[in-house]
Amino acid sequence: MSLKNDRFLKALLREDVDVTPVWMMRQAGRYLPEYREIRKQAGDFMTLCQTPQLACEVTLQPLRRYAFDAAILFSDILTIPDAMGQGLYFSEGEGPKFRKVIRSAKDVEQLPDVNIASELSYVTDAVSLIRKELNGSVPLIGFSGSPWTLATYMIEGGGSKDFRIAKQFMYDNPEAMHQLLEKLASAVSDYLNAQIRAGAQAVQIFDTWGGILTPASYQEFSLAYMNKIIARLLPENEGRKVPVIVFTKNGGQWLESIADSGCHAVGLDWTTDIGTARNRIGDRVALQGNMDPTMLYASAEAIRKEVASILQSFGKGNGHVFNLGHGITPEVSPDNVAVFVEAVHEFSHQYHG
Repeated sequence: MSLKNDRFLKALLREDVDVTPVWMMRQAGRYLPEYREIRKQAGDFMTLCQTPQLACEVTLQPLRRYAFDAAILFSDILTIPDAMGQGLYFSEGEGPKFRKVIRSAKDVEQLPDVNIASELSYVTDAVSLIRKELNGSVPLIGFSGSPWTLATYMIEGGGSKDFRIAKQFMYDNPEAMHQLLEKLASAVSDYLNAQIRAGAQAVQIFDTWGGILTPASYQEFSLAYMNKIIARLLPENEGRKVPVIVFTKNGGQWLESIADSGCHAVGLDWTTDIGTARNRIGDRVALQGNMDPTMLYASAEAIRKEVASILQSFGKGNGHVFNLGHGITPEVSPDNVAVFVEAVHEFSHQYHG
């Protein structure tokens, strides 16, 4: 099926587009009243993720309101550890938690391999359903957490302020940590390939906690495993390239290394100037980002000014996908999202053609 709007995929491959494409991390989520309504009906977050019809509906909700240039699968980054038997659950207002945690080399050895086809079929079923419902309007993005990010949750048992337990495990048991990351890299590769086969037209690796590492540890424990994943991914499907985006939060100091990973685009958070990033990595890959998510609490005038500033910083030419520098937060007004999306399309004409 041909795509009516493929500017997102073209921008990732640094091909000509008419305007800069835009999507938003967590665009299907709690800032939308219609999402909160479905979340209430589902009863809990995991039911929402594990019911393809509901995941499909939530994925499509933002596209009914806004002219986003891509849809992103509604799911969670922690589906793989859950499929490994770690017992994922969500406490109201507290974020994800695991009933089982990893604290020793033996715990790592006992982790089962993940059978994507049986244990994560709810995700691939959702991807197929969303593709059908999108009917070629915009491309669909699939995603996974990075091995390092998944490992931190599995060791800490949930989120953390300082990641003390995960880092201690890495420093004291580097061999066990590498074994865990290897298992996760293998599972993530299979998982993303299953999403691609089911219909995902681009994929993003969320390395949310890569930025907590030292430069040497980042290369060894995070980036090395993302490189392995990228090398194992299906390069194309349905006669079209499947671009890969790598997003390391607080990863601005490693842009050159990330650009060399084999990815098609580097995701930037708001702490790196996009013009500086473009100067550093040239035309090797596309850039995605990078407005501060809290900008969406500001006035319409301020939002428009910031969008214009980021577009100007990137400058003329292709290879920019506009996004926030991290996920949208729940208290943002849906009206401000409309201002943001419209401003990107309105102001970016002058930088193309």
